[in-house]
Amino acid sequence: MKKISLYFIVFLLIVGCTQNDKRNSVITEDDRQKLTYLKEVEWPKAYREGDTVLLDRILNDDFKMVRDNGEWFTRADELNWVKYNKSDNDSFYYDIKRLSIYENGTALISGTGHIFKDSTETIYQSSNVLIKKDGIWKAITSHVSGVKDVNE
Repeated sequence: MKKISLYFIVFLLIVGCTQNDKRNSVITEDDRQKLTYLKEVEWPKAYREGDTVLLDRILNDDFKMVRDNGEWFTRADELNWVKYNKSDNDSFYYDIKRLSIYENGTALISGTGHIFKDSTETIYQSSNVLIKKDGIWKAITSHVSGVKDVNE
């Protein structure tokens, strides 16, 4: 009987911890809309306008990025780059090809960026991993590759 009671207590502790983890990383219906808005509107706006305050809100403290040339950039590097390299593109949009949200408070966004300047369209592929921290989605890593002019 003591073994059964002990197993029952261990079972309740495991269930309680699992339930607690889910409460701390609750994924709501509007997370998909928040992530889409962040990637399609806010992130491009930060780069377009050189808005380091907005970008600071998007990037987690330990953010790392791999650029298309293979170089690694930290959050501080990226904020500094945006501060001194305001975009001069005519327009930009990001086409999300994958948006996956996981119960542990992690999300993956991958897709194609389309940059228009003069009569040239440049595209690139990127993947972003975000975490939900205190109810706010923050980017922890990005990877960019396949930058090419489409009009050539």
